[in-house]
Amino acid sequence: MELVGRTNEIAIMQKLLLSKKSEFLAMYGRRRIGKTFLIREVYKANTVFDCSGVNDDQMQMQLDKFYASLCNYYPASKLFEQPKTWLQAFLYLEKYIQSKKSKTKKVIFLDEVSWFDTHKSGFLAALNIFWNDFCTKRNDVVLVICGSAASWIIDKVINNKGGLHNRITRQIQLLPFNLAETKLYLQALQVKLTNKDIVQLYMATGGVPFYLDAIEPGESVQQILEHLFFSKNALLKNEFQNLYASLFKNHEQHEKIVKTLAGKQNGFTRNELLVKTKLSSGGAFTKLLTELVQCGFVMEVLPYGKSKDDTLYRLCDEYTYFYYKFINTKNANASWQECTNQTSYTTWCGYAFENICLKHIAQIKEALKIAGIVSHAASWVARGSGAEKGAQIDLLIDRADNCINICEAKFYNEPLTITKAMALNMQNKLSIFRQKNKVTKNIFVTMITAYGVIKNENALSVVTNYIELDALFKNL
Repeated sequence: MELVGRTNEIAIMQKLLLSKKSEFLAMYGRRRIGKTFLIREVYKANTVFDCSGVNDDQMQMQLDKFYASLCNYYPASKLFEQPKTWLQAFLYLEKYIQSKKSKTKKVIFLDEVSWFDTHKSGFLAALNIFWNDFCTKRNDVVLVICGSAASWIIDKVINNKGGLHNRITRQIQLLPFNLAETKLYLQALQVKLTNKDIVQLYMATGGVPFYLDAIEPGESVQQILEHLFFSKNALLKNEFQNLYASLFKNHEQHEKIVKTLAGKQNGFTRNELLVKTKLSSGGAFTKLLTELVQCGFVMEVLPYGKSKDDTLYRLCDEYTYFYYKFINTKNANASWQECTNQTSYTTWCGYAFENICLKHIAQIKEALKIAGIVSHAASWVARGSGAEKGAQIDLLIDRADNCINICEAKFYNEPLTITKAMALNMQNKLSIFRQKNKVTKNIFVTMITAYGVIKNENALSVVTNYIELDALFKNL
């Protein structure tokens, strides 16, 4: 499989090969996202050492694996005694690097790096010495670490307060494919689907390469989702049990947070989450939220006109939301066809499509021809009380040119017909928004739909801009 997408990440990685000093790259991201494949493909011509930790808590097992890999690359290592410490193992690696006479960049890749760091192993201290005392004194090394345990890389290396403090020269948070990359990847797999079908598939799986790999050419979206989630040996039916456990040490707490977020579409504030999850407040809870955001499971949405303390945390991982809607339910043994007849299907469609729009803000701005205008995306909620009506806007784009786009995302299987009731509801929503926020800017209602909007008198009375799915597939 050739590399697809990842244009920005590849550019960063290649730039490190042209640097005039040694570089230390940390890559992290969720399980199955393609970190190892990306690193090996981009650096295959420059890699001089590649070793993965093993899922075993014995220090000697990790050292044996490291030594065996070194012997494959540097047969002279067989003359050395088996390393008993990580300091000794890295000294062997130094001897090997010193034997390489080429002046080109030499990539050293340590995969699943957290597994090397067993209890009281001294791995981190030895890595620190290797980088600070050896690599930084040269100009030809690119040290690359990655792994699925994102929290380990972030805490132990990126945010290290000891010898590795501020030693990382570049970090890459590898996120799922966007829609454009997903389409390219499917085409590389000979899977030919319409943009609308790709969006529906994305709503369930996200742009996770491993999930997409399981799709067979010639199947409809209904068939694909059936065999991915609902058949007897469905690949993704039990994926959830490994997903968070492979990433986070205290994964039960992370799962409690995402399960809570799956129950409310517009998200919760930090304080609301504390109440709902009954987890303890403090730095540990902040760390949980930060890790979920850094791995792309949760997004932060700042409500319009509010301070950072009012930030909403919203579940944005497609697979997790699909799991809680259709797999982890009392109807878990239903087929996908049966699921589409449930009321939860309509709710899922609306929320999942809104999430896709939130992840493709750049494409929406490009479609509106406002990419060059300073702006920021936000949400807004006014809770009703008594006779006073409430209102909610899931996505608005507040612009520096005295305009605001109020975006309405609707995922229908046909062109959207705006009824008189829908138009009145929108007008009321705009009126409440203006009144509550004392807005004097121009407000433009933007409809984002699968098949467009029938431009009847109701649509013409409230809608200014129309965006269809194809606009979201632009690779920016």
